[in-house]
Amino acid sequence: MNLYAIETGFFKLDGGAMFGVVPKSIWQRLNPADEYNLCTWALRCLLIEDGDQLILVDNGIGDKQDARFLSHYYLHGDATLQSSLRKAGFTPGEITDVVLTHLHFDHCGGGVKRSPDRTGFELTFPNARYWTSPAHWEWATKPNPREKASFLTENLLPMEESGHLHYIEPGKPSPFPHVDFLFVNGHTEGMMLPKIQYRDKTVVYLADLVPSAAHVPIPYVMGYDVRPLLTMEEKTNFLDEAVQGKYLLMFEHDPVHECANVVRTDRGIRTGVTGTLRDMLG
Repeated sequence: MNLYAIETGFFKLDGGAMFGVVPKSIWQRLNPADEYNLCTWALRCLLIEDGDQLILVDNGIGDKQDARFLSHYYLHGDATLQSSLRKAGFTPGEITDVVLTHLHFDHCGGGVKRSPDRTGFELTFPNARYWTSPAHWEWATKPNPREKASFLTENLLPMEESGHLHYIEPGKPSPFPHVDFLFVNGHTEGMMLPKIQYRDKTVVYLADLVPSAAHVPIPYVMGYDVRPLLTMEEKTNFLDEAVQGKYLLMFEHDPVHECANVVRTDRGIRTGVTGTLRDMLG
Protein backbone atom coordinates (compact mmCIF):
# COMPACT_ATOMS: atom_id res chain seq x y z
CA MET A 1 0.00 0.00 0.00
CA ASN A 2 1.08 3.57 -0.77
CA LEU A 3 -0.50 6.81 0.46
CA TYR A 4 -0.15 10.16 -1.31
CA ALA A 5 -1.20 13.64 -0.24
CA ILE A 6 -2.94 15.22 -3.24
CA GLU A 7 -2.87 19.00 -3.03
CA THR A 8 -5.46 20.89 -5.10
CA GLY A 9 -4.59 24.45 -4.10
CA PHE A 10 -5.84 26.84 -1.45
CA PHE A 11 -8.97 28.89 -0.83
CA LYS A 12 -10.17 31.45 1.68
CA LEU A 13 -12.98 31.33 4.21
CA ASP A 14 -14.12 33.68 6.94
CA GLY A 15 -12.04 33.16 10.07
CA GLY A 16 -14.97 33.61 12.42
CA ALA A 17 -16.98 30.97 10.57
CA MET A 18 -14.05 28.56 10.69
CA PHE A 19 -13.44 28.96 14.42
CA GLY A 20 -16.99 29.40 15.70
CA VAL A 21 -17.18 30.74 19.26
CA VAL A 22 -13.40 31.05 19.66
CA PRO A 23 -12.50 34.78 19.82
CA LYS A 24 -10.50 36.30 16.99
CA SER A 25 -7.86 37.44 19.48
CA ILE A 26 -7.06 33.74 19.94
CA TRP A 27 -7.58 32.20 16.49
CA GLN A 28 -5.77 35.06 14.73
CA ARG A 29 -2.53 33.69 16.17
CA LEU A 30 -3.27 30.27 14.69
CA ASN A 31 -4.27 31.29 11.16
CA PRO A 32 -3.91 35.05 10.55
CA ALA A 33 -6.75 36.70 8.63
CA ASP A 34 -6.41 39.21 5.82
CA GLU A 35 -8.06 42.63 5.73
CA TYR A 36 -11.39 40.99 4.87
CA ASN A 37 -11.24 38.60 7.85
CA LEU A 38 -10.51 35.69 5.50
CA CYS A 39 -8.05 32.92 6.33
CA THR A 40 -6.24 30.66 3.88
CA TRP A 41 -7.08 26.95 3.93
CA ALA A 42 -5.83 23.93 2.00
CA LEU A 43 -7.86 21.66 -0.25
CA ARG A 44 -5.91 18.49 0.47
CA CYS A 45 -7.04 15.07 -0.73
CA LEU A 46 -5.69 11.58 -0.14
CA LEU A 47 -4.81 8.92 -2.69
CA ILE A 48 -4.65 5.30 -1.53
CA GLU A 49 -2.88 2.79 -3.76
CA ASP A 50 -3.76 -0.67 -2.50
CA GLY A 51 -3.15 -3.54 -4.90
CA ASP A 52 -5.29 -2.97 -7.98
CA GLN A 53 -7.41 -0.34 -6.23
CA LEU A 54 -6.57 3.33 -6.59
CA ILE A 55 -8.84 5.22 -4.18
CA LEU A 56 -9.10 9.01 -4.18
CA VAL A 57 -10.57 10.52 -1.02
CA ASP A 58 -12.29 13.86 -1.78
CA ASN A 59 -11.29 15.97 -4.77
CA GLY A 60 -11.41 19.68 -3.98
CA ILE A 61 -13.54 22.42 -5.52
CA GLY A 62 -12.77 21.82 -9.19
CA ASP A 63 -12.91 24.54 -11.83
CA LYS A 64 -16.34 24.25 -13.47
CA GLN A 65 -18.11 26.93 -11.41
CA ASP A 66 -18.48 30.38 -12.91
CA ALA A 67 -16.15 33.25 -12.08
CA ARG A 68 -18.67 34.89 -9.76
CA PHE A 69 -18.97 31.77 -7.59
CA LEU A 70 -15.21 31.18 -7.46
CA SER A 71 -14.52 34.83 -6.65
CA HIS A 72 -16.03 34.35 -3.19
CA TYR A 73 -13.35 31.80 -2.29
CA TYR A 74 -10.14 33.31 -3.73
CA LEU A 75 -8.71 30.08 -5.12
CA HIS A 76 -4.93 30.28 -5.37
CA GLY A 77 -1.77 28.20 -5.42
CA ASP A 78 0.07 26.29 -8.12
CA ALA A 79 -1.20 22.78 -7.34
CA THR A 80 -4.27 21.35 -9.05
CA LEU A 81 -6.00 18.00 -8.78
CA GLN A 82 -4.68 16.93 -12.16
CA SER A 83 -1.11 18.15 -11.59
CA SER A 84 -0.89 16.45 -8.20
CA LEU A 85 -2.16 13.16 -9.62
CA ARG A 86 0.45 13.41 -12.38
CA LYS A 87 3.15 14.12 -9.79
CA ALA A 88 2.11 10.94 -7.97
CA GLY A 89 2.37 9.06 -11.27
CA PHE A 90 -1.31 8.54 -12.12
CA THR A 91 -4.01 9.73 -14.51
CA PRO A 92 -7.73 10.32 -13.84
CA GLY A 93 -8.59 7.26 -15.91
CA GLU A 94 -6.66 5.02 -13.51
CA ILE A 95 -8.70 5.99 -10.43
CA THR A 96 -10.89 3.01 -9.50
CA ASP A 97 -12.80 4.60 -6.61
CA VAL A 98 -13.66 8.09 -5.39
CA VAL A 99 -14.59 8.22 -1.72
CA LEU A 100 -16.45 11.40 -0.77
CA THR A 101 -16.37 12.17 2.94
CA HIS A 102 -19.34 14.46 2.31
CA LEU A 103 -20.82 16.44 -0.54
CA HIS A 104 -20.08 20.08 0.32
CA PHE A 105 -18.69 21.72 -2.81
CA ASP A 106 -15.12 22.04 -1.50
CA HIS A 107 -14.92 18.27 -1.02
CA CYS A 108 -16.59 16.89 -4.15
CA GLY A 109 -16.52 19.60 -6.84
CA GLY A 110 -13.48 18.19 -8.59
CA GLY A 111 -15.21 14.88 -9.26
CA VAL A 112 -17.37 16.35 -12.03
CA LYS A 113 -16.19 18.56 -14.89
CA ARG A 114 -17.75 20.33 -17.83
CA SER A 115 -18.13 18.32 -21.01
CA PRO A 116 -15.82 19.22 -23.90
CA ASP A 117 -18.55 21.26 -25.61
CA ARG A 118 -19.21 23.10 -22.29
CA THR A 119 -22.94 22.38 -22.48
CA GLY A 120 -23.14 19.67 -19.83
CA PHE A 121 -21.16 17.78 -17.22
CA GLU A 122 -19.26 14.50 -17.03
CA LEU A 123 -17.27 12.55 -14.48
CA THR A 124 -13.64 13.55 -14.02
CA PHE A 125 -12.85 9.92 -13.18
CA PRO A 126 -14.79 7.97 -15.82
CA ASN A 127 -13.75 4.50 -14.64
CA ALA A 128 -14.33 5.05 -10.94
CA ARG A 129 -17.09 4.15 -8.54
CA TYR A 130 -18.17 7.19 -6.51
CA TRP A 131 -18.91 6.44 -2.84
CA THR A 132 -20.93 8.32 -0.25
CA SER A 133 -23.18 7.28 2.63
CA PRO A 134 -26.91 6.80 1.94
CA ALA A 135 -27.85 9.08 4.84
CA HIS A 136 -25.66 11.84 3.50
CA TRP A 137 -26.91 11.46 -0.08
CA GLU A 138 -30.47 11.90 1.18
CA TRP A 139 -29.35 14.91 3.24
CA ALA A 140 -27.51 16.53 0.31
CA THR A 141 -30.19 16.02 -2.32
CA LYS A 142 -32.94 17.33 -0.02
CA PRO A 143 -30.91 20.06 1.65
CA ASN A 144 -31.84 22.14 4.66
CA PRO A 145 -31.72 25.95 4.31
CA ARG A 146 -28.50 26.20 6.33
CA GLU A 147 -26.48 23.96 4.00
CA LYS A 148 -28.29 24.43 0.70
CA ALA A 149 -25.62 26.71 -0.77
CA SER A 150 -22.95 24.04 -0.16
CA PHE A 151 -24.75 21.26 -2.06
CA LEU A 152 -24.57 22.02 -5.78
CA THR A 153 -26.74 20.05 -8.20
CA GLU A 154 -24.02 19.95 -10.85
CA ASN A 155 -21.69 18.25 -8.36
CA LEU A 156 -24.20 15.59 -7.36
CA LEU A 157 -26.56 14.51 -10.11
CA PRO A 158 -23.92 13.49 -12.70
CA MET A 159 -22.68 10.84 -10.25
CA GLU A 160 -26.15 9.34 -9.99
CA GLU A 161 -27.13 9.77 -13.64
CA SER A 162 -23.92 8.08 -14.81
CA GLY A 163 -24.67 4.97 -12.73
CA HIS A 164 -21.37 5.36 -10.88
CA LEU A 165 -22.86 6.25 -7.48
CA HIS A 166 -22.44 3.67 -4.70
CA TYR A 167 -23.06 3.67 -0.96
CA ILE A 168 -21.03 2.79 2.11
CA GLU A 169 -23.31 2.04 5.05
CA PRO A 170 -22.58 2.00 8.76
CA GLY A 171 -22.39 -1.55 10.08
CA LYS A 172 -21.86 -3.03 6.62
CA PRO A 173 -18.53 -4.40 5.33
CA SER A 174 -16.20 -1.85 3.74
CA PRO A 175 -15.62 -2.26 -0.01
CA PHE A 176 -11.90 -1.84 0.67
CA PRO A 177 -9.85 -4.46 2.55
CA HIS A 178 -7.63 -2.02 4.48
CA VAL A 179 -10.00 0.94 4.88
CA ASP A 180 -12.80 1.21 7.41
CA PHE A 181 -15.02 4.23 8.01
CA LEU A 182 -16.03 6.32 10.98
CA PHE A 183 -19.45 7.95 10.59
CA VAL A 184 -20.12 11.30 12.27
CA ASN A 185 -23.09 13.66 12.13
CA GLY A 186 -22.16 16.93 13.82
CA HIS A 187 -20.74 18.77 10.82
CA THR A 188 -23.31 17.31 8.44
CA GLU A 189 -25.41 14.17 8.41
CA GLY A 190 -23.57 10.97 7.52
CA MET A 191 -20.04 12.30 7.00
CA MET A 192 -17.63 9.38 6.71
CA LEU A 193 -13.95 9.42 7.64
CA PRO A 194 -11.57 6.82 6.14
CA LYS A 195 -9.58 4.88 8.74
CA ILE A 196 -6.68 3.22 6.95
CA GLN A 197 -4.48 0.40 8.18
CA TYR A 198 -1.06 1.21 6.75
CA ARG A 199 1.56 -1.31 7.86
CA ASP A 200 1.74 -0.85 11.64
CA LYS A 201 -0.03 2.53 11.63
CA THR A 202 -3.63 3.70 11.64
CA VAL A 203 -4.15 6.79 9.47
CA VAL A 204 -7.42 8.74 9.70
CA TYR A 205 -8.41 11.36 7.14
CA LEU A 206 -10.42 13.82 9.20
CA ALA A 207 -12.32 15.90 6.61
CA ASP A 208 -14.34 18.47 8.59
CA LEU A 209 -14.46 16.77 11.97
CA VAL A 210 -11.04 18.30 12.68
CA PRO A 211 -10.25 20.38 9.60
CA SER A 212 -6.83 21.58 10.78
CA ALA A 213 -4.32 21.11 13.59
CA ALA A 214 -5.67 24.34 15.09
CA HIS A 215 -9.07 22.64 15.54
CA VAL A 216 -7.87 19.84 17.82
CA PRO A 217 -9.01 21.53 21.09
CA ILE A 218 -12.60 20.47 21.72
CA PRO A 219 -14.27 23.94 21.70
CA TYR A 220 -12.71 24.80 18.32
CA VAL A 221 -15.74 23.89 16.21
CA MET A 222 -16.69 25.53 12.93
CA GLY A 223 -19.68 27.80 12.65
CA TYR A 224 -20.66 25.75 9.59
CA ASP A 225 -21.49 22.67 11.67
CA VAL A 226 -25.19 21.86 11.85
CA ARG A 227 -24.89 20.28 15.31
CA PRO A 228 -21.88 21.85 17.05
CA LEU A 229 -22.51 20.18 20.41
CA LEU A 230 -22.56 16.81 18.69
CA THR A 231 -19.31 17.67 16.90
CA MET A 232 -17.73 18.35 20.29
CA GLU A 233 -18.89 14.97 21.55
CA GLU A 234 -17.68 13.21 18.41
CA LYS A 235 -14.31 14.95 18.62
CA THR A 236 -13.92 14.02 22.27
CA ASN A 237 -14.62 10.35 21.59
CA PHE A 238 -12.44 10.23 18.50
CA LEU A 239 -9.45 12.05 20.00
CA ASP A 240 -9.49 9.77 23.04
CA GLU A 241 -9.34 6.84 20.62
CA ALA A 242 -6.62 8.53 18.57
CA VAL A 243 -4.38 9.05 21.59
CA GLN A 244 -4.93 5.51 22.79
CA GLY A 245 -4.33 4.00 19.34
CA LYS A 246 -1.47 6.37 18.41
CA TYR A 247 -3.27 7.31 15.21
CA LEU A 248 -1.75 9.49 12.52
CA LEU A 249 -4.24 12.23 11.64
CA MET A 250 -4.43 13.81 8.18
CA PHE A 251 -5.91 17.30 7.86
CA GLU A 252 -7.85 18.28 4.75
CA HIS A 253 -7.81 22.04 5.29
CA ASP A 254 -4.67 22.86 7.30
CA PRO A 255 -2.63 25.28 5.15
CA VAL A 256 0.68 24.25 6.74
CA HIS A 257 0.46 20.84 8.40
CA GLU A 258 -0.51 17.74 6.42
CA CYS A 259 -0.50 15.41 9.39
CA ALA A 260 -0.04 15.16 13.15
CA ASN A 261 -0.39 12.88 16.09
CA VAL A 262 -2.19 13.95 19.25
CA VAL A 263 -1.11 13.76 22.88
CA ARG A 264 -2.83 14.10 26.23
CA THR A 265 -1.77 17.15 28.26
CA ASP A 266 -2.95 18.87 31.43
CA ARG A 267 -4.99 21.17 29.16
CA GLY A 268 -6.64 18.28 27.36
CA ILE A 269 -5.72 16.57 24.10
CA ARG A 270 -3.49 18.69 21.90
CA THR A 271 -1.56 18.43 18.63
CA GLY A 272 1.75 16.66 19.03
CA VAL A 273 4.30 16.16 16.28
CA THR A 274 3.34 17.58 12.88
CA GLY A 275 4.78 16.85 9.45
CA THR A 276 4.13 15.69 5.94
CA LEU A 277 2.34 12.43 5.26
CA ARG A 278 5.45 11.00 3.66
CA ASP A 279 7.72 11.86 6.58
CA MET A 280 5.33 10.73 9.29
CA LEU A 281 4.68 7.39 7.62
CA GLY A 282 8.40 6.76 7.75
